[in-house]
Amino acid sequence: MFLRKQILEGAEGESLFLWGARQTGKSTLLKTLFPNALWLDLLQSDVFERFQRSPVQFRELVLATASGTVVVVDEIQKVPALLDEIHWLMVNHPTRFVLSGSSPRKIIRSGANLLGGRALRYELYPLIYNEIPNFDLQRALNNGLLPRHYLSDNPKKLLSAYIGNYLRDEIIAEAKIRNIGAFTKFLEAAAFSNGEMVNYTNIASDCGVSAITIKEYFQILEDTLIGRFVPSYQKKPKRRVIVASKFYFFDIGIANYLLKRGKIELGSEAFGSAFEHFIYHELYAHSNYSELNYTISYWRTTSQIEVDFILGNNEVAIEVKGTDNVQSRHLKGLKSFSEEYEVKKLLVVSNDPFERIVGNITVLPWSIFLQKLWAGDII
Repeated sequence: MFLRKQILEGAEGESLFLWGARQTGKSTLLKTLFPNALWLDLLQSDVFERFQRSPVQFRELVLATASGTVVVVDEIQKVPALLDEIHWLMVNHPTRFVLSGSSPRKIIRSGANLLGGRALRYELYPLIYNEIPNFDLQRALNNGLLPRHYLSDNPKKLLSAYIGNYLRDEIIAEAKIRNIGAFTKFLEAAAFSNGEMVNYTNIASDCGVSAITIKEYFQILEDTLIGRFVPSYQKKPKRRVIVASKFYFFDIGIANYLLKRGKIELGSEAFGSAFEHFIYHELYAHSNYSELNYTISYWRTTSQIEVDFILGNNEVAIEVKGTDNVQSRHLKGLKSFSEEYEVKKLLVVSNDPFERIVGNITVLPWSIFLQKLWAGDII
């Protein structure tokens, strides 16, 4: 049992949406937090068909439920029409609703009722470092951080099923993608952009479609919570900087499988890429779970000087290195960034076993960095 960091803080008594990609653990979390709720799972075909045919029956069911009962609707995006009934009930028959789903895209694109701001929004991400007892970095980088995948001794089969059944079939159906072959090629091409700047033209050429179509495909991945962009930091630059965004899949394991990576070993190039992805995942989850909601960007000049992550308004600059012996050549990007901006903290996160201070730069072992991050000592 994982003790999740997302506990819906600040939602006491309020209705809410909980979004998150499939298998992040939404249902398990909600059953823990709301053990006595009326639970309606729209993945169950009989429940889905009943309320799709007759949304009014949902209202009738809730009106017959004991006062004060929390109503959980799982996979709410499958029947957006229920949101009109939920809206009416919230106004006329005060009931607390907890609505979860793997993708808000269908609701947003259909113009369905989003409850007029009456429901708070939360997200659940794959597991993070301090949710996992006896955390194993090698396992995390190889298996990914979806709960079932992390625990598995044979994650490849689970990843194959996840990508085949969900990323390809379900998202293709939801987004009404006609060129299935192109989208399948796109998923693999997008994996090569994981942690890298996105070049729409090159990917379009590889997939045999237009750059506009590739942008639409990336938007689908964003809308379905499968990936996200990290923008370039461009605040009043003295040097010329790259403006293209980077892209990351929501889970390391998904990127590994699409890239056909073998076992990720310490010191390999794949380790460095997966390690950076892992640190980004922790930063993104911390920004949202802590409700600090700081921006995460990267900085790269046209002369290829780079800093992996800039937090907030150049408050913290972080370089991620897979090495176990950080040296002066690893500090070039941070030194250049600090020459251009006033930065509160300059950090290198690595496999180095010791915490060190080199000039104005702090070298942190990754475990110490994460302890400090979640304790609120980084930003």
